[in-house]
Amino acid sequence: MSYGPDEFQRDLGAPVPRETIARLEIHKRLLAEWSERMNLVGPKELDLFWSRHALDSAQLLQLAPEAKSWADLGSGAGFPGLIVAAFLADQPDTVVHLVESTGKKAAFLRAVSDEAGLPVKVFNQRIEDFGAGEGRYDVVTARALAPLNRLIPYAKPILDRGAQGLFHKGADIDAELAAATNVLNGGAIRYRADVLESLSDPRGRIVRITKAA
Repeated sequence: MSYGPDEFQRDLGAPVPRETIARLEIHKRLLAEWSERMNLVGPKELDLFWSRHALDSAQLLQLAPEAKSWADLGSGAGFPGLIVAAFLADQPDTVVHLVESTGKKAAFLRAVSDEAGLPVKVFNQRIEDFGAGEGRYDVVTARALAPLNRLIPYAKPILDRGAQGLFHKGADIDAELAAATNVLNGGAIRYRADVLESLSDPRGRIVRITKAA
């Protein structure tokens, strides 16, 4: 059974404007074209664009509906950053900053952003260097980048300036949280971790990281 934009909207639980679907289609097409000459995603993953990657990414918008500024760490093939940007493109004063250290992947992200007209700026640099800047964001995201005990230190400068973290994780989240106890609670700033269910995978989880009160 095929899974496309109609099924995507059904599982997301809300209709998606035609213009947004068109931007996502551009992402899907360019992803297929660029994956033929570089390591972005495999052929099987292309078939899961709507059911796995787009849905997995778009659900974050429901967790931060008022957020205007997003930073996506290790953006790679554009999940979740380009998907989030496709939804925000028609809203005023929105920005999505994508951080990708690999030059070819950064070029892909720029190509999609340019053709789809997304509110995106791509930073071709190391995450550590980006985090050391002064940028303030409402949300910081990462998908399949690193376990929490390494990911939270990457995101710490952005979290400490007031962002909430929304990080995609899998079924081993309890073990990741246990391993991250020191980085969550061992510093001058303590963090709260809330584990949320994923729309795209019954085994998947979204971890929300915020500064503890």
